Amino acid sequence: MATYLDRILDAHRAAAAVDRRDLRELAAWAAEAPEPRGFAAALRRGAAEGVAVIAEVKRRSPSKGPLAPDLDPASLAVDYERGGASCLSVLTDVAHFGGSPEDLRAARGACGLPVLRKDFTVCAHDVYDARLMGADAVLLIAAALDDAELAEFHARAVDVGLDVLVEIHDEAELERALRVDPHLVGVNQRDLVTFAVDTDRAVRMAPLIPSGVVRVAESGIGGPSDAARLAAAGYDALLVGESLVRSADPAGGVAALREAARPAR
Repeated sequence: MATYLDRILDAHRAAAAVDRRDLRELAAWAAEAPEPRGFAAALRRGAAEGVAVIAEVKRRSPSKGPLAPDLDPASLAVDYERGGASCLSVLTDVAHFGGSPEDLRAARGACGLPVLRKDFTVCAHDVYDARLMGADAVLLIAAALDDAELAEFHARAVDVGLDVLVEIHDEAELERALRVDPHLVGVNQRDLVTFAVDTDRAVRMAPLIPSGVVRVAESGIGGPSDAARLAAAGYDALLVGESLVRSADPAGGVAALREAARPAR
């Protein structure tokens, strides 16, 4: 029986298989795109004050359905920036998450924050598309890629000025991720097969990520108590989506996460 991840990846790989655009041309255009805002640098600045927040623009989830289908990406981005977010994450998957490149452009255009293209990167075209739509960083999911793909896409992203968030779930995936010498490693607490959340996963994995690598905890972060726990475990940044897009006060939600993780004076 196909899992959520299987169905999503099958759809993305089917689209990639018929993409005939010239990679050299795309790479040249991507290299000439406006200067990125510096996703990793923004996270390091935020972490210096306790923990950085990557606030997500997310309309729906394959497992939970609609979360905020009518959200305004630009307005939400402004709220996130006002609340003290260091970066944005914007879903661009149309079929499964209700996102789009237009959501990314609108969110980034409304604020000064660096933006992660949150999507399932399965081919080199996806890397260059991220840069061309205005993203400052791209997501590579270790569970979705083999070693050769992970290395190739990471190198192509760096070559055109993108920061790369390499997402892992366990020790074996971390070992694979470290082979590409990443600057950013995200630990997803959500199982991409069952979509269940394991809130102990990130705490277990944090000490295994080498110092010097920006540690990002992803998924299942519901509020200030989670933020405090993950910051204490050694995370530099938190990627938070569902709890913020459903909040009546997104700016206040971001501020509360940051305050909970702020070091005691």
